Amino acid sequence: MASRRGQMLDGVLLLDKPEGLSSNHALQRAKRTVDARKAGHTGTLDPFATGLLICCFGRATKISAAMLEADKVYEATLTFGEETDSGDLTGHITARAPADFGGVDAAALEAALTAFRGEIEQIPPMISALKRDGKPLYEYARQGIELERPPRRIVIHALDLLACEGRTARLRVHCSKGTYVRTLAQDIGRRLGCLAHLSALRRTAVGPFPIEQAVGLEALQAMKSPATALIPLHALPDGLRPAGASTEENIL
Repeated sequence: MASRRGQMLDGVLLLDKPEGLSSNHALQRAKRTVDARKAGHTGTLDPFATGLLICCFGRATKISAAMLEADKVYEATLTFGEETDSGDLTGHITARAPADFGGVDAAALEAALTAFRGEIEQIPPMISALKRDGKPLYEYARQGIELERPPRRIVIHALDLLACEGRTARLRVHCSKGTYVRTLAQDIGRRLGCLAHLSALRRTAVGPFPIEQAVGLEALQAMKSPATALIPLHALPDGLRPAGASTEENIL
């Protein structure tokens, strides 16, 4: 029988995930650093993406379902002129704008964004973890198979243009669960007629939790007592405290 390792810690860690790590890899590093026995996260970020990853320890894993339903906020960088099979910079280029494409005008981009605010329909990408007949779509995609996917209703609560430099643009996206920002980038490029893909992504908020309260992985590992970075159960926002979490409770 395998031995159980780590302390019985209860709490939430707001981790600023670095670029290059999968969400699970970042979670496992954080789990080892705080020496916790039980951990999980509440929403995957692709390895190239950075930002807020909510790591739940012990009884705090009970909030995972609620956080999966929560709205998210992202800062997304779009690169215009090329579309990829994944919708982001990790994919293979499948189409390019004409050779004389000189970039996107900020006014034209702002006008295009109006079509993506509010409740919209979005077709999930083939390179995703959504399942068909028990198999993730990305496994079909790897075999060169493209399946018809019904559109899904999502809500873009806010879509703000932060910067436009012709070939690239930065957007702030406040969206509902189930939103694929790389698909949003692709659809915006198609509407503009110049194509686009997502070239950077940073998650800045999940539900009531902002990135400003997060700690980086290196900073966490450098702490003398890393477990003190966890938000105790009694300090979680209203509606997220697991049953039985008293105002006197301590995670340590």
